[in-house]
Amino acid sequence: MRNEKSTEDVALGIRRRVFEHAMRNNGGYLSQACSAAEQLAWLYNEELKLGEPTLPMIPKPFSGVPSPSNPDYHTGAGYNGPFEPQFDRLFIAPAHYALVAYATLIEVGRMAPEGLEMFNQDGSSVEMIGAEHSPGMEVHNGTLGIGLSTASGLAYGRRLRGEAGRTWVFMSDGEVQEGQTWEAVQACAHYGIDNVLAIMDVNDQQCDGAMSSVMEVGDIRTKFLNFGATCVEIDGHDLSAMRDAVREPHAGKPLIILARTNPFQTMSILEERFPRLHYVRFKSEDERARFNTSIAADLGVKPVDYSL
Repeated sequence: MRNEKSTEDVALGIRRRVFEHAMRNNGGYLSQACSAAEQLAWLYNEELKLGEPTLPMIPKPFSGVPSPSNPDYHTGAGYNGPFEPQFDRLFIAPAHYALVAYATLIEVGRMAPEGLEMFNQDGSSVEMIGAEHSPGMEVHNGTLGIGLSTASGLAYGRRLRGEAGRTWVFMSDGEVQEGQTWEAVQACAHYGIDNVLAIMDVNDQQCDGAMSSVMEVGDIRTKFLNFGATCVEIDGHDLSAMRDAVREPHAGKPLIILARTNPFQTMSILEERFPRLHYVRFKSEDERARFNTSIAADLGVKPVDYSL
């Protein structure tokens, strides 16, 4: 399945949808859209080999956890197509990027726009923090660091079965503060799991503020190399750099692409909130109006009418 939009247009559409949602709901994950839009647009619009969605365009309500009495349970991975050997699999490791991931699914025609209206509503599967039943999600990755480990195990199993499809992970840089991330890389290197690939949004931000204020992580590229990965560092807003990075030879090793990004790319007014950018909730109607006008101008759209 390929979208007719350019990847640049998909990235812009992601930001516009997240912006509109945040204005109407008096807050949202704006900074994640700023930093990650190109990465997710590139994955879905160009790089991933996915089949047609197997779930309804308008997401169903949450149908309960898996159990013998719930035989119709399914994960949200159906929006990425069927689990077939030739197709890629994608794990969204930072579950708080869910709003941006949903906007991406809409922009590439895998989910209906109505799905975003269900965001964080009681009984909805379109969770604020993506869960395994949320659109585009395959497992629950709420604890940072789990995503790469899960993907590595799946990739190893796929290799043993002779499947051609790759296993991709979208990560955030907060995950390098988790020991499990390094264990996963080390295991991939030891077992030669080279069908797992990751692109990491390195925006130097996390839930509690700037990365350096929480835990200094140093030169993460060197660390990935030392733990046995092939690691390429790029400008995370440069699509050509992503296209080049994925072609880096990495036989016998996982490929990690470090995408250095700006947490207020195309939404310059967010710099007012730096370094507290994790979730932007407006402090007053005046601030909401100023952000609305400023971001709309940056994105080339009309301010959102959120009075409805």
